[in-house]
Amino acid sequence: MRNWLKYLGLLGMVGILGFFTSNPGFYGFFGFFGFFGFRDQMVDERLHNNANLAGRNAFIISLIVFAAANVIATIISNPVIYIYAFSIGFGLQMLTFAVSISISER
Repeated sequence: MRNWLKYLGLLGMVGILGFFTSNPGFYGFFGFFGFFGFRDQMVDERLHNNANLAGRNAFIISLIVFAAANVIATIISNPVIYIYAFSIGFGLQMLTFAVSISISER
């Protein structure tokens, strides 16, 4: 069995685009380098179960954020809220996944 979590660290390379563009939002992708810490992790059923649990928690966060964004965008009638909700939701999903899997792997 292979440990696929370490390959999420490759998404950190997207952060380099922040140096070549004027968009500082790309710097947040450097946080994915933290997933390289899983390269020495032993792969077993516990790791798969913990990754599934962390993924479920991140999915629930995404449902909450996007449901709230839909309600707020409808009330305010401003579609720009979806842009902010996407970036906030993505950040919260990654943070929730990382925190959940690190807590459950203790």
